[in-house]
Amino acid sequence: MDITNIFMLVGGLGLFLFGMKYMGDGLEAAAGSKMNDLLEKLTRNPFLGFLVGTVVTAVIQSSSATTVIVMGFLNAGIMDLAQATGVIIGANIGTTMTSILIALDISIISPICIFLGAVLILYSKRAVYKHVGEIVLGFGILFQGLHTMSSAMSVLKEMESFQNFITSANNPIVGVLVGTLLCAVIQSSSASVGVLQALALQGLMPIHFASYLICGINIGSAMPPFLSAISAKNNAKRAAFIYFFYNIFGAVLFVPLTMFTPYTQWVEWLAPGSEVVQVAACHIIFKVVTALVLLPFTNAIVQLSYRVIPKQSHEGERRFLFIDRNLAASPSVMILQIQKEIKRMAGLVRENFVMACEGLLRDDLTNAARVRDEESVINFLNHGITDYLVKVNALEMQSESSEHIGRLFHVINDLERIGDHAVNLVEHTEACVNKKLLYSQKARKEIEGIYENSLLLFDCAIGAFLNGELSDEEEVRLHDLEENIDALTLQSQDNHIERLRAQECQTEPGIIFVNVLHDMERVGNHSYNIAWAAKKNAHLLREV
Repeated sequence: MDITNIFMLVGGLGLFLFGMKYMGDGLEAAAGSKMNDLLEKLTRNPFLGFLVGTVVTAVIQSSSATTVIVMGFLNAGIMDLAQATGVIIGANIGTTMTSILIALDISIISPICIFLGAVLILYSKRAVYKHVGEIVLGFGILFQGLHTMSSAMSVLKEMESFQNFITSANNPIVGVLVGTLLCAVIQSSSASVGVLQALALQGLMPIHFASYLICGINIGSAMPPFLSAISAKNNAKRAAFIYFFYNIFGAVLFVPLTMFTPYTQWVEWLAPGSEVVQVAACHIIFKVVTALVLLPFTNAIVQLSYRVIPKQSHEGERRFLFIDRNLAASPSVMILQIQKEIKRMAGLVRENFVMACEGLLRDDLTNAARVRDEESVINFLNHGITDYLVKVNALEMQSESSEHIGRLFHVINDLERIGDHAVNLVEHTEACVNKKLLYSQKARKEIEGIYENSLLLFDCAIGAFLNGELSDEEEVRLHDLEENIDALTLQSQDNHIERLRAQECQTEPGIIFVNVLHDMERVGNHSYNIAWAAKKNAHLLREV
């Protein structure tokens, strides 16, 4: 085997990998966000998750990519680990689609596919036709790469040393190690099995040794999820462990089966005279049998993952709970993670506003330190989510998703401003308590009325935003509520002036009272902005 054959082999492998990825990207682009929606909606039941994982991976042709998507959903809190396990098991079966296509031996049409795909990509004006072109072109390049690899390996027939090795290869340890190393380098079980099938086309892959190699290939396929999970959150690490456990369990199951049972003879009987089909069958049987054995024990596998990667003690609130900046995911998954963090941020803002107002009404500074601690978390989330939104906004996505990101920018800004007003209210309370200043009972009642209305508007606004819609009736109701807050604020200011004239209150607490009214009124305005963001056809920012 000279340098020319090595170059042909490497080039053919490159074409195969590129074609497989290009075809998968085209299928994913043609489906749009539907696959992510499918994963999100149909994974509540582990068995349904298993089916969805199979279908999605059959489309994108990468169980590792499906596992990374699942990691994103885990971090977004959309699915739990038990649901993710079903998807991961299904993903391992879906990845066998490439070996099935190769076994069909339709490489004769690869030049036609390359031509048709190129024409569609270059001359189609509609995006959907371009995506179809990517699928067809990727399909053709995949088989052209397989043909190139097979041709490069044909010289191995004439190498006596290789012939002696491959005909006598019967060591399971060597087979598993070679398969693991092959897949760890290529980082694709589909491509690794494709290499075995390219050898099989030349009659250079005995099924007995191929079975050991496939066991190793499946162990090596856990490398990409492991690399993705190195800096990821614990749940993502557990998902990577489950992916690895699935494949190591399959290897432990099938190595003895190959050694001590007529398993490979049965595979040969199943597809007599076709080593390519036998390799594909061996790969499929490995995946399906392992899945059928493990699927009923989903909960036990999840518990095992928690034993291997224990729950960590609380690491502090100044961190993302749902966004994982080290994990690559699709824009739709990243937006779901952002919305989860915004919901968390809204909860902290509400809690701060309530503690600040309740403390103001009771002249109580018990929660002052807590409000400031949570305000630091709110500021962290504001800056962190904004930076992450900038990153997501740079990705290619549908126009609707891009518009939604624009609204998210304004929502987190409004939430941060409400948090600032809550801190202002604490500072007003501190000024009154430290100087022993007291509000009149009438002033307290007015503050309480504005507080209750502002809190109601905030709750309704957050509800409308999280639901993603604001009906015309609800919009009118919230608008009236905001107008009522403005009216109560103006009336309270007039009443305050009357009390000053009647000498019913002092000047210094009166100044603080006016500032309190201003902060509460602004909370109402920012809350209405948040509700307005739920109106898809409305302006993203309402002038206040």
